[in-house]
Amino acid sequence: MLTSALRPSLLRHASVHPSAWRSVPCRLFSTVSQFATVDPVSLSASEVHHIENLVEGEWRKSKETYSVVDPLNGEPFIKAPKTTSDELGPFVSSLKKVPKSGRHNPLKSPERYLMYGRVFQKAAEHLHDPEVLDFFVKCIQRVMPKSYAQCKGEMTIIRTFLENFSGDSVRFLCRGFTVAGDHLGQQSQGYRWPYGPVAVISPFNFPLEICGMQMLGAAMVGNKPVVKTESTMGMPVEQFIRFMHFCGLPKDEIDFISCRGPVMSDLVSRAAVRMVQFTGSSETSEKLSKLTKGRMKTEDSGFDWKILGPDVSDPEYVAWQCDQDAYAMSGQKCSAQSLVAAHKNWVSAGLYDKVAALAKRRSLAELTLSPVLSHTTKDIMDHIEALSSLPGARLLFGGRPLEDHKIPEQYGAVEPSAVLVPLDTLLQPNFFPTCTRELFGPVQVVTEWQDGEEGKLIEMCEWMSHHLTAAVVSSDMLFLQKILGSTVNGTTYAGLRARTTGAPQNHWFGPAGDPMAAGIGTPEAILQTWTCHREVVFDHGPIPEGWTTPPPT
Repeated sequence: MLTSALRPSLLRHASVHPSAWRSVPCRLFSTVSQFATVDPVSLSASEVHHIENLVEGEWRKSKETYSVVDPLNGEPFIKAPKTTSDELGPFVSSLKKVPKSGRHNPLKSPERYLMYGRVFQKAAEHLHDPEVLDFFVKCIQRVMPKSYAQCKGEMTIIRTFLENFSGDSVRFLCRGFTVAGDHLGQQSQGYRWPYGPVAVISPFNFPLEICGMQMLGAAMVGNKPVVKTESTMGMPVEQFIRFMHFCGLPKDEIDFISCRGPVMSDLVSRAAVRMVQFTGSSETSEKLSKLTKGRMKTEDSGFDWKILGPDVSDPEYVAWQCDQDAYAMSGQKCSAQSLVAAHKNWVSAGLYDKVAALAKRRSLAELTLSPVLSHTTKDIMDHIEALSSLPGARLLFGGRPLEDHKIPEQYGAVEPSAVLVPLDTLLQPNFFPTCTRELFGPVQVVTEWQDGEEGKLIEMCEWMSHHLTAAVVSSDMLFLQKILGSTVNGTTYAGLRARTTGAPQNHWFGPAGDPMAAGIGTPEAILQTWTCHREVVFDHGPIPEGWTTPPPT
């Protein structure tokens, strides 16, 4: 249950009158009541939701559960399955039944492409119902407290994704090519081919958007995915899968499991999963890469930079975008702005003061600040202290724990913070790892540069180890070309409105520079992540007249 201090602020963003919240599913949600098994608003220590696993089309309870606590006040409000290795038998069996050729492909059961188009069309239509959309927004908000607008953004992206692949679009997505042979009757046909049994392991920060698009992208092209979310984030995904069943998705298309990491690793090994798509920490990604012997696609974090060029334009807008990129969701985005390199001209234009003023508007009461779910307050404060103690560095703003809240101690609660680190200090090999640590919280590094130091900026980008998103703010085409031509980030925004965070349903979103890089959202992302290339060379003759057996070669 939301604390009394936070509830009134959230109500201002809600589309349902507060007096109707507890009776919403049965009184207002004529569609939601047909698939939902939870009222996300009323969940509390006295009304706990029990998440179930899904395997081979059957929802099942696990032998043991554990309590998920509300990130805003520490009250247990969800019971999640604590699935053990002893309970993996049905999941192993389910995945082993899937052939390597997938459940469908261009030469087998092609009518299933059309089935997915119809299901997606119906699901998108229901998500235009404000009550259905609001239900999922509240599901997300309860497990990952962030502003109503941020949660709604997840659902509108999923809705657009479903619209993009409605009708014949799945069939068109998997189109191949034909190349003429070198003699009569020969023709080479290229296909996009599924892997068969696959796994999706999704993160906590976007509980539904990332998991939803990856699992549906996997299934639509012929794979059968088993889906594991971050254990504390299972409720929105469980409800979304039930919603997709309501929209016509067969119940045995996707398996859903709630378990700890070692148990999931056991499942991947025992079920001979042929490809794993993982979004999360670099440490876990490296372990999975060894476990799967490289049979994986990963989006494993990114220390994302923004370079402000020498030409200053619309400083108020650029400052707002910097604040939004760095501090929305308290920086808990893999695309969050972790470092901004500002030309001296931007410093003279008052960039720091503008961003500080915008950051100060954020509050926990309106959830424009969020609990940091992957670090404690002490972790964050220690990192700020480590940055501030570097030669020539200083705290620009923030640097204090939040006050007057009930966030549990295992989570973090810190003001939006920025630490200025001189560029020459940042480029010292012994300081660089500290400066480019991806904290996944409301902390960014700021550095300054001047004319003639473009080479240092390129060196800084070259040293970085993860290359997800980046931004170059400038209208100078030669400057843009110089920076873009010397960097590798998979999604790079360039121009006066450049950002580091964006909507992945209308452009490729994924890292670059790594053969295992996974994308999300677009046709290109689905094909690269969830299909492989297969070529069939048809050769129907004719045999040349007068042919005889040639001599051995």
